Amino acid sequence: MAEADYFGVESGNNTADKFKNSGLTASKAETVDAPVINEFPICLECEFIEYQENKYGCGVIGRVVNATADESVMPGGSIDISLVNAIAFDPYTHGYYKVTERVGEAFKDGLELKK
Repeated sequence: MAEADYFGVESGNNTADKFKNSGLTASKAETVDAPVINEFPICLECEFIEYQENKYGCGVIGRVVNATADESVMPGGSIDISLVNAIAFDPYTHGYYKVTERVGEAFKDGLELKK
């Protein structure tokens, strides 16, 4: 978590080698011109679509063009998100939260509310 946060708070314009400072290593992505952090168990390679800025803040829209994952998080050939030890950033509280527990079935649980 600390290393991921460091990449967000330190500008590459001011620091020559953020990878060296973080202790992480990188490889070239398969599809896009960007690094893949070797120590992270999954990687989503994204293509830039557009930058949006308004009175509520800013955001980047992208499209996932490739996904890679370490075998340790792929029992049976599919990614098991509970093994990834993923975190999510909450911009309202500036907190990081673990993403581990499956709580429902996408595209199914809401169907009971349809009339």
